[in-house]
Amino acid sequence: MDVPVDSIEASSRTALYPAIQPYATGHLEVSELHSIYWEESGNSDGQPVVFLHGGPGAGTSGGNRRFFDPEFYRIILFDQRGAGKSLPHACLDENTTWDLVKDIEKLRKHLAIDKWLVFGGSWGSTLALAYSESHPEQVAGIVLRGIFMLRKKEIDWFYQYGCSAIFPDAWEAYRDFIPEEERNDFVGAYHRRLNDDNINVQLAASKAWTNWELATSYLLPNEDSLKRGEDDRFSLAFARIENHYFVNKGFFPSDSFLLDNVDRIRHIPAVIVQGRYDVICPMMSAWDLHKAWPEANFKVISNAGHSANEKGTTAELVSACEFFKHSSC
Repeated sequence: MDVPVDSIEASSRTALYPAIQPYATGHLEVSELHSIYWEESGNSDGQPVVFLHGGPGAGTSGGNRRFFDPEFYRIILFDQRGAGKSLPHACLDENTTWDLVKDIEKLRKHLAIDKWLVFGGSWGSTLALAYSESHPEQVAGIVLRGIFMLRKKEIDWFYQYGCSAIFPDAWEAYRDFIPEEERNDFVGAYHRRLNDDNINVQLAASKAWTNWELATSYLLPNEDSLKRGEDDRFSLAFARIENHYFVNKGFFPSDSFLLDNVDRIRHIPAVIVQGRYDVICPMMSAWDLHKAWPEANFKVISNAGHSANEKGTTAELVSACEFFKHSSC
């Protein structure tokens, strides 16, 4: 059922925690080419939780720590290959879903963690499902938001036609960047430009790609979100890595791979949070996951879009992490 903001139980905390700083940071070499930035904050002896960021290519930020009680959780953030502070920046070589799954395991072992709570939204939900289905014995619980399983109909909805009918104004800049004769495949057309030998072509394409997503992330327009697109470094990694994964169909062996393997994790306690008016990762995917995984606690936020930073969604995500404080996690 839809969950309006005012229906959340008063006994459960729903507000973000105050901003904190990490007590440990580092770079972990995960291949001869890639090293990933990681950090720890909160309680060094607490329940480990790993935050899986979106995109792929978006990287982490300090605000991501605030979903978790720092007195209870050992909060682990890391930037996936090519994103954020990880090196080399915006690199597509040796950058696949299965490389990232291996990286998560390498980080878990590097930090001497047995089991952890896995938290991911948007692409982070994709990666959380792929990791958890591959290593269910290492997962104590799962919190997902804005479900994205990288199926063809999901990519087509946002990047080819569908969301364009709801945001025709924002769509025009994304559409018009590509010549009319190439518009039968926007993802492919952007791929050619995001991998052009001319960095200026890459940057222009990355801005158009990134701004389309930022313009549609909230139910109501958010100027702070749009400003992120002005950062060349952010846009380049975000667009290049996202597009690389989408062109390669997430590196999954089949379109419904994550759904087909959900039985591997149905025994794990989980919460799924979905904005009713999420136009980037529309609710059809969360609904499909809910039907395949009825044991998971399914929360639909009646007044939210895609972003984790919308009031109702934030409240449910914090509440979910509070729930796991009192479970067997």
